[in-house]
Amino acid sequence: MGQTLVYKILSRHIAAPEQVGGKIAAGQPIGIRIDQTLTQDATGTTAFLLFESMGAGRVKTDISVSYIDHNIAGFGPENHNDHLYLQTIAAKSGVYHSRAGNGICHQVHLERFARPGATLLGSDSHTPTAGGIGTLAIGTGGLDVAVAMTIGQFYLTCPKVLGVKLTGQLGQWLAAKDVILKLLGQLTTKGNVGWAVEYFGEGTKRLSVPQRATITNMGAELGVTTSIFASDEQTRKFLVAQKREKDYQPLTADADAEYDRIIEVNLGELEPMAACPSSPDNVKTVAEIAGIQTEQVVIGSCTNSSFADLMMVAKVLKGKRINNMVEFAVAPGSREVLNMLAENGALADMISAGARVLESGCGPCIGQGFSPGDGAVSLRTFNRNFPDRSGTRGDKVYLVSCETAVASALTGQITDPRDLPKLFGLKYPKIELPDEFTINDNMIEPPLSEEETSKVKVLRGPTIVVPEPPPSLPKELQSQVLIKCGDKITTDHIMPAGAFLKLRSNVPEYAKVVFNCFNEEDKPTFAERALQLKQKGTAGVIVAGESYGQGSSREHAALCPMHLGIRAVIAKSIERIHKANLINFCIVPVEFAEPGDYDKIKAAEMLQIDNLLEAIKNSDEVKIVEKNGKYEFVGKLKLSARDREILLSAGLLNYTRKKVNG
Repeated sequence: MGQTLVYKILSRHIAAPEQVGGKIAAGQPIGIRIDQTLTQDATGTTAFLLFESMGAGRVKTDISVSYIDHNIAGFGPENHNDHLYLQTIAAKSGVYHSRAGNGICHQVHLERFARPGATLLGSDSHTPTAGGIGTLAIGTGGLDVAVAMTIGQFYLTCPKVLGVKLTGQLGQWLAAKDVILKLLGQLTTKGNVGWAVEYFGEGTKRLSVPQRATITNMGAELGVTTSIFASDEQTRKFLVAQKREKDYQPLTADADAEYDRIIEVNLGELEPMAACPSSPDNVKTVAEIAGIQTEQVVIGSCTNSSFADLMMVAKVLKGKRINNMVEFAVAPGSREVLNMLAENGALADMISAGARVLESGCGPCIGQGFSPGDGAVSLRTFNRNFPDRSGTRGDKVYLVSCETAVASALTGQITDPRDLPKLFGLKYPKIELPDEFTINDNMIEPPLSEEETSKVKVLRGPTIVVPEPPPSLPKELQSQVLIKCGDKITTDHIMPAGAFLKLRSNVPEYAKVVFNCFNEEDKPTFAERALQLKQKGTAGVIVAGESYGQGSSREHAALCPMHLGIRAVIAKSIERIHKANLINFCIVPVEFAEPGDYDKIKAAEMLQIDNLLEAIKNSDEVKIVEKNGKYEFVGKLKLSARDREILLSAGLLNYTRKKVNG
């Protein structure tokens, strides 16, 4: 039996000595060699502070890139302090540095660094965007990336592979966004941990690299390990246009590869789709929701801000004017895209139509400006519409394609883009990628030589605080239930972004807003209750339903609770990246053996786990007892041997230090 593309790349990168030359299998813990890493400024400061603490010196990867794209606007000194630190630590560590304004990490990495067959580890959940070019790209927490930069390796559970067979061809006014939204409606955002998605079939050959990248980008919303397309003629054309033909290699699954499951999608049968408030899997056809009044439209994000995306928007808007009641903005994904739009006149066409042009960065996607008004409907070409993520409480955010977004901007209501010819006499503007992109890398600072790095002074402003290491786990755990959450709790629920994200480099300050969305006025906050408990020497525990920790790779969703004294999370299920982050910061992830046991627990109750350390060493389960004997239940410990070692070593940082320093 032949190999899938996922397994082919994994097999070529096996790093663990006992697995070199051996057969890998789904569910098996594996260590792989990492060729490239990326960080961004929302996670990068912590990642590099932890990297420094390991004493590694220079990175051990082929290419590591530090991007500034999330917190670009400076309201106070915090963001610029971080930028200066990241710029100088990159110079000190042999890392490329992409400066603020150069673009969103995933867009720029696709353009300038990602290559077929390589492995990429990124401290951002949308790192699998590079799967559109045939890179095996995995999102994870910043500490895992710091370790990869230190030792050049990453450990994971080998995933099952879901094959998505694409047939047919997208019709006019249909987009790659509609493909992934269709899959999200079918597979949902939960229950896909332990899977990778591999796209194949004749339909893939008609999708460009930017279209493929849109699809692999939102694989993060499925909760899978990674998503990938083969490297073929479309890949070669894109790399030639980027003047990187030397990075091309044809790469595909074997003809007799067998997938663990196959889903077939006929591109020609798709309709324009939308993810309705407030989850990426609350999917309906645009036709079903057409007519809803729309007050705001934003086009951009790492999902839909490529040259082809924005050329489609510009062609539709040329000579027209957006609806009077619509606030409309465009954020090009990279400076390369912005330059080319400016050179060919497309930018002027959008501005003339009423577009506000935002900086090339994440911006509104993470609640950094352009929040909608109270009760206003906002259409966005982004990848997430979790509650309040836009920066507005009770927001009404819909996720759509660029085609649907621009059609709705013109009409002032949710509009099926297939109605544009009838409404405005428009012909479908078929967009072709250019034979040559305009390349200007002068805002990417290349690594310095070892001699040059010795002269670099790393700048650490006063708002940058080195995170404290986790304490060792106790032999027996007595803890209070500080909060009982429901299903699909995202890392945005745990650690809010938006205006709070500037605190990311100061854990004691950022920890004050853990679970801020659940805090009640005139009552102690989650952080206050947790710290009071910690001062008494009692641990805290979080209880949750299904799919706890979905969404962003934001490791602060584990790091800040650890700072507050949280030692365990008990949930029906925990998402992959967040579970790894919990282990990395020495918080024990426990899953209910019987989901019904969740209903027994009430907030503020005291739970006890006897022989915790012994269970982590030798068992797959723990007995959890309510202190007054009202109930007891069994929790599952789904841990690899390495996970157990990390927990027993008081976290990944301490574990890695021991490995590096012997």
